Amino acid sequence: MRDPESISVNEDARLIPVWSIIVSITAFVLVEYYFWWILPEHQHHVPPLGLRIYFNISCGLLAALYFLMVGYVSRDAPRRAMSARFWMAICLVMPGGIGAVLYFLLRQPEVSRCPACSTHVQGDFHFCPQCNYQLTANCGHCFRSVRASDQYCTRCGHELAADHMPARLRTLSE
Repeated sequence: MRDPESISVNEDARLIPVWSIIVSITAFVLVEYYFWWILPEHQHHVPPLGLRIYFNISCGLLAALYFLMVGYVSRDAPRRAMSARFWMAICLVMPGGIGAVLYFLLRQPEVSRCPACSTHVQGDFHFCPQCNYQLTANCGHCFRSVRASDQYCTRCGHELAADHMPARLRTLSE
């Protein structure tokens, strides 16, 4: 497990594709153009300048965020063995960001490969379902995940040295 200080804020920001950033900037500019030049011509009563600035920038940022979220989903869904097209369509069709909320509530754990047999395994698996290779350290008593450097299980207090953890997991902790 990483130290909290070393976690990068922009780790997931790399998942946003360039096309999504370009579409977001375009959407922001178009919304601003609409609210500053087109809409005031058709209104009889123009709101105060401070209120216009607040609403115009807020609407532009929401439109940009909407397209950034669709771009993020397009890259994150395949990492989790989910259909990118399906979830992008859900995010676009459902109004007000409800599709994005559903995506984050229902998304699967990340998928990786077993080092022994190259089978796709979910990130929360302790053992490979094909070859029984131990992927992560876990307690031999309650079978919960533990760090390779732990001496005792944080859930049940079991002494982990008695479990004879595989050497490859011991070397990761050193």
